[in-house]
Amino acid sequence: MAATTNSFLVGSNNTQIPALKPKSSSQSFLHLSKPNTVNFASKTKPVAVRCVASTTQVQDGVRSGSVGSQERVFNFAAGPATLPENVLLKAQADLYNWRGSGMSVMEMSHRGKEFLSIIQKAESDLRQLLEIPQEYSVLFLQGGATTQFAALPLNLCKSDDTVDFVVTGSWGDKAVKEAKKYCKTNVIWSGKSEKYTKVPSFEELEQTPDAKYLHICANETIHGVEFKDYPVPKNGFLVADMSSNFCSKPVDVSKFGVIYGGAQKNVGPSGVTIVIIRKDLIGNAQDITPVMLDYKIHDENSSLYNTPPCFGIYMCGLVFEDLLEQGGLKEVEKKNQRKADLLYNAIEESNGFFRCPVEKSVRSLMNVPFTLEKSELEAEFIKEAAKEKMVQLKGHRSVGGMRASIYNAMPLAGVEKLVAFMKDFQAKHA
Repeated sequence: MAATTNSFLVGSNNTQIPALKPKSSSQSFLHLSKPNTVNFASKTKPVAVRCVASTTQVQDGVRSGSVGSQERVFNFAAGPATLPENVLLKAQADLYNWRGSGMSVMEMSHRGKEFLSIIQKAESDLRQLLEIPQEYSVLFLQGGATTQFAALPLNLCKSDDTVDFVVTGSWGDKAVKEAKKYCKTNVIWSGKSEKYTKVPSFEELEQTPDAKYLHICANETIHGVEFKDYPVPKNGFLVADMSSNFCSKPVDVSKFGVIYGGAQKNVGPSGVTIVIIRKDLIGNAQDITPVMLDYKIHDENSSLYNTPPCFGIYMCGLVFEDLLEQGGLKEVEKKNQRKADLLYNAIEESNGFFRCPVEKSVRSLMNVPFTLEKSELEAEFIKEAAKEKMVQLKGHRSVGGMRASIYNAMPLAGVEKLVAFMKDFQAKHA
């Protein structure tokens, strides 16, 4: 028996079970639970199926609620990270049948008119958000920012060219190590000796006179160090890894030759890498450049040379729509600043019980690392926070302590709850 649009198949014996139609496609879905046991065959163990509707309330324009009987947590993960709840609900509503097309985005041909409309709108909305000049191309790629550590020197310079690096954390350091395979590298400043807690004064940077470009990581996810302004290359152009603060604030794209980043921090799920590149820098790849790392190939094919991460791009597009609906990146930055101020002030007002090692002038609005005066209490802090539905607060394995990633999609209520918990925890253990 074939499954209809109102049924689904369970097991391998093609036994059909009618699916319960939800009252609202945006607020309900099926999930498995204990009741309603059904026997399919003598060789098949009983399978339990239960249909449960999720509920969503709207207060002051902000959705809150639960899915089934399980409430959502405040997820402080560094990436993949929390996504806007209204974006998730929109994707949920469209998952089975995108806008009457009769198929999910996950099933579409990437060359069909439906997906073309999705990727084109995503690019258009991103251009509007960042006010990207027409002389820049936008590429939706795969492989994460780490793949770009190789793609950048392969596309932008020859093997005997020099590239300058300002290293303010682990990701900048990784970028240098990968680039060394394809060009000459010169680390003109590194914060490693000070455990990556600051950004240098730009005037003190001794740049290589004939450097092809200057590379920075605009926000170091692990160490919580963020450039508040950007250095001006004396030669060449500026390249920035913006993975963890992409679309968190306005950026003058014209100051950069290339901006790149993984989407999984601030604008979508894992699997999408976005590259914004000045068009005159495209087309000079080294002969050894793999076809999938050649910017010219992807630019000429509008990011459709091979099958792209279709669903990830669709999700990014929904996030871009959401950011525009919030009033654009100036408004988004105000919200992010408010959240960050709340958390940093709580740390500063704890009289040393909580500590943030990063120099105040360059503390990240996105990733807040902190430690406890009594380090033996850190594991308990993380455990007790999880009981209160605040998860992924453990610091990166390379630095320890705690880290709260408060990206665009982290609501103010999440930071308020964390701060209240921190104060209660201090009262119990100070």
